[in-house]
Amino acid sequence: MTIRVLITDDQGMVRTGFTVFLSSQPDIEVVGEAANGQEAVERTAELRPDVVLMDVRMPVMDGLAATREILAPGRREEGDGHLPKILILTTFDLDDYVYEALRSGASGFLLKDASAHQLAEAVRVVAAGEALLAPSVTRRLISEFARVGPRRPRARLDDITERETEVLVLIAQGRSNQEIAEELVLSEQTVKTHVGRILAKLNLRDRAQAIVYAYESGLVRPGE
Repeated sequence: MTIRVLITDDQGMVRTGFTVFLSSQPDIEVVGEAANGQEAVERTAELRPDVVLMDVRMPVMDGLAATREILAPGRREEGDGHLPKILILTTFDLDDYVYEALRSGASGFLLKDASAHQLAEAVRVVAAGEALLAPSVTRRLISEFARVGPRRPRARLDDITERETEVLVLIAQGRSNQEIAEELVLSEQTVKTHVGRILAKLNLRDRAQAIVYAYESGLVRPGE
């Protein structure tokens, strides 16, 4: 299946470079470009991409506001159920946007100095429903979780089973399905089933939101 991508950046040369490279990938199609967050919101509604590459600092509307708008509660009900994955791109690895971008529903966070190969793989990862965080971004995010402390009630965790809780903890630690399967001595397909049930029961969009939820509920604490 071809991954449809919308590229959002206020620098024309950056958009062109991303478009040229990603269009050369056999499984990726660049369906459009946007020069600011407002254009990203409009073009997302028009083009229905699978993944939106989203710059952070842009005129008119920044990437964080655009992410919130694109993934706003109720938008799924207003449309046909299609919501894209948002992959945040920035040159600032210690951006204050990191924490809020993921809380707003972004599926990944990649630095602009990543290689072309890493960019293509990042698109594939978030399109598949996985979370993607650059190592330096992960450190920044965990530091912020430690600073603000738990922000959500733990009551909803009662809705998931003991095994699903174990899987959620490992997701929050950044483990892949294969690594979780090895840790818990399960098949990878069984892990995928558990992940799907966790997301459904906790009303979460993807693994990135699951990571945020695990920390904000206090299920996982920084350093664990």
